[in-house]
Amino acid sequence: MSTPPSDAANKKIFWACFTALVATSFVFGVRANVIGELATKFDLSESQKGTILGVGLWPFAISIILFSLIIDRIGYKTAAWFAIGCHVASLLLTIFATGYQTLYWGTFLVAIANGTVEAFINPVVATAFSKEKAKWINILHAGWPAGLALGALATIVLGESSWQLKYGMCFVPVILYTVMILPLRFPVQERVAAGVTYREMLRQVGAVGFFIIGGLLVMGVVQLYVASNPDAGIAPQTTLTVGLAAGAVFAVLGGLYTRSAGHWMFLVILLIMGPLATTELGTDSWMPDLLGADFTPAQAGWIFIYVSTIMTILRFYAGPIVHRFSPIGLLVVSAVVAIIGLLFLSKAVAFTIIIAATVYAFGKTFLWSTTLGLVAEQFPKGGALTLNGVSAVAVLGMGIIGTPFMGVLQDRAVDKNLATEQPALHAKINGAPQPSLFGEIPSLSTEAVKTLPESEAATLKAIQNKNKKASFAKIAVLPGFMLVCYLGLFAYFKSRGGYKPIEIGGDGGH
Repeated sequence: MSTPPSDAANKKIFWACFTALVATSFVFGVRANVIGELATKFDLSESQKGTILGVGLWPFAISIILFSLIIDRIGYKTAAWFAIGCHVASLLLTIFATGYQTLYWGTFLVAIANGTVEAFINPVVATAFSKEKAKWINILHAGWPAGLALGALATIVLGESSWQLKYGMCFVPVILYTVMILPLRFPVQERVAAGVTYREMLRQVGAVGFFIIGGLLVMGVVQLYVASNPDAGIAPQTTLTVGLAAGAVFAVLGGLYTRSAGHWMFLVILLIMGPLATTELGTDSWMPDLLGADFTPAQAGWIFIYVSTIMTILRFYAGPIVHRFSPIGLLVVSAVVAIIGLLFLSKAVAFTIIIAATVYAFGKTFLWSTTLGLVAEQFPKGGALTLNGVSAVAVLGMGIIGTPFMGVLQDRAVDKNLATEQPALHAKINGAPQPSLFGEIPSLSTEAVKTLPESEAATLKAIQNKNKKASFAKIAVLPGFMLVCYLGLFAYFKSRGGYKPIEIGGDGGH
């Protein structure tokens, strides 16, 4: 067996993984800030723009799951080199884009790269710091908000510079993490070192886990196909039907191989992840619109940087916080603060939005990263698959169900308010009902909205902004559901003498 790396070597591994995560979110942040310029430059339709944004999401889940299944066989460094290659190729394709197709494949590759980065950084940090997993995974994931803040700052500083230059800045963190990874020697994953079999790893996920993960993966692919081929006549509900059927197949195959339904606690965490990601990332996607009602784009950009900086600092100091509350205790507190933050956002106006966003940032900061720490500490036999599977389910659950559901809530509320408060305006701009995963939803006629006089356009905008804010209160039900689950887990651990990490081979191992 190879000699375990020293503390100094582990720190080098950690900072390389941290920088790789910064690179993923830096690219993410820059793309979000230049998508409008890209749409204008290449004359993209709203459908094409939406497809490009969508393909920046679901391939993440595919690569993180696929690499989690094979990473122990091919090694962390091989996965890292693959991520680097995809990052470089995606940046070159985008910078030298000639139209929709090159933009599409450039975005696809960056999502694959981001998923691959997550696939190796989480298990390698959990292995390198096996005695303090929750602490170091929280610190590791300070890299995500740090990259977002740096990406947003870069676009603000470059101002009116070309989008190519802004995108070219993404090479800086990519080259940096490449140089840092080059000399590293990664440790053997603790599951492999302990001799836990591949089948035993899969048993932690089990038939039910494969149903959830496999079904969502297939739903992601089908949903993208439906969005990319609007003239194919495929109903959005087909996504659900195909996903359930595929999930059933995965469940049967996984159940036959593992002879396990999956560990009950891991399955509970999988069910939490969709609401968790929607609470965090889904709400973030609406934040620019909320801020845009009261602030200039430049001011909104600085507020975004401010919130991301708060998250970065809090995660860097996660050690004593996790020690004080325990991972499950911290999740309980975070869910409560997230609920308060969302309710505050639903009522906030003008500069009180900054205070509300601060409260919300405190609530969401530790949700995702602490959940990863909890999974790493409670399911060491699950290796990379359990650790990364929760992130895949989070992203897919948000993209397929969570964020579209937030949009449905808003569309229905706007339609109801318009019909009640402004019936004449409603009649003028009311469009044909649109199909969705949740049935038909009301819509506005884009052409009619474009021709509205200034006063009526302002009225419509005010109603839309009011409902965006009201939707935050409705979304608070998601961390409410999470809180109930966390309290149940808290009670379970308390009944067993308090929260304790599981050690492979130790008593009480799953």
